[in-house]
Amino acid sequence: MRTRLSDLAEQAGVSTATVSRVLNGKPGVASSTRQSVLAALDVLGYERPSALRSRSAGLVGLVVPELTNPVFPAFAQAIESVLAQRGYTPLLCTQAPGGTTEDEYVSTLVDHSVDGIVFVSGLHADTRASHRRYELLTGQGVPIVLVNGYADDIDAPFVSPDDAEAVDVAVQHLVTLGHRRIGLSIGPERYVPARRKVAAFSRALVRHGLADDEPAARAHAISTLYTLEGGQAAAGELFASGHTAVVCGSDLMALGAVRAARSQGLKVPDDVSVVGYDDAPLIAFTEPPLTTVRQPVEAMAHAAVSALLTEIGGDRAPRTELLFSPELVVRGSTGPVPRH
Repeated sequence: MRTRLSDLAEQAGVSTATVSRVLNGKPGVASSTRQSVLAALDVLGYERPSALRSRSAGLVGLVVPELTNPVFPAFAQAIESVLAQRGYTPLLCTQAPGGTTEDEYVSTLVDHSVDGIVFVSGLHADTRASHRRYELLTGQGVPIVLVNGYADDIDAPFVSPDDAEAVDVAVQHLVTLGHRRIGLSIGPERYVPARRKVAAFSRALVRHGLADDEPAARAHAISTLYTLEGGQAAAGELFASGHTAVVCGSDLMALGAVRAARSQGLKVPDDVSVVGYDDAPLIAFTEPPLTTVRQPVEAMAHAAVSALLTEIGGDRAPRTELLFSPELVVRGSTGPVPRH
């Protein structure tokens, strides 16, 4: 116990006597000091005494897609963290191809009497999917919040990044560097974010004088899978047809584009430029470091949880879609158009 107290005291920056008072629930310790000691317990891997554990305000389901795309674990962690700060216990449900479906997870969550559910990039974003499942949930009085993807027939709060602005800043960046042949590598257009990005991309090419009209601009966009392999295939086609820059629908797709360039003997950014989307963790450490458009994950997580807790509390959160501005992060995968 003496070693444990001293370890905790050192980590928290307080005396062992103060640690002892906190662990034994004694008064006379400032709230900030108490929080420092509790944080030290967590950091050093000690279990909090039962008397110090906060009781959960309730359970909240969190349904996210598969975790191979690093942005989804980032969303899950951010939303779980905000829920925990507000006293709720999150139940994480991750979908994998061939695994548990969204509907199966929802059924289980309802059976566990969750207070609400947050859906990230769920079937609400699929324009071909039925929205009946969400109508049934809201009809049962289960508060829901939907992140990434909008459908005006679902009676729930929506939180999304501004997909159009994301494409605009990426294209503007490449045009400033002198690129005139810019392509888009994007996921299936049945999903709302992809559809919005394609539309914004077409408008941007026309606006910058890079295409005569939007149908002509659309020819510079290739729909594929949101994977490294999908990005590689689409970018390979774009580079082969003379494009000097590619805007991608995710960082994984952008890494595929870099691979495609190398397979054609092209250097990034000397010969071609690549822009990703998400700014997932570790993406700054790729070779070259990836220029990308940062999805405002933390701000969106706070907004989603705030809306959900408003609904749980019995008030009605706004039904207008909350759009969050992305941020262009310029690194080493974009450069001036090559002069030949």
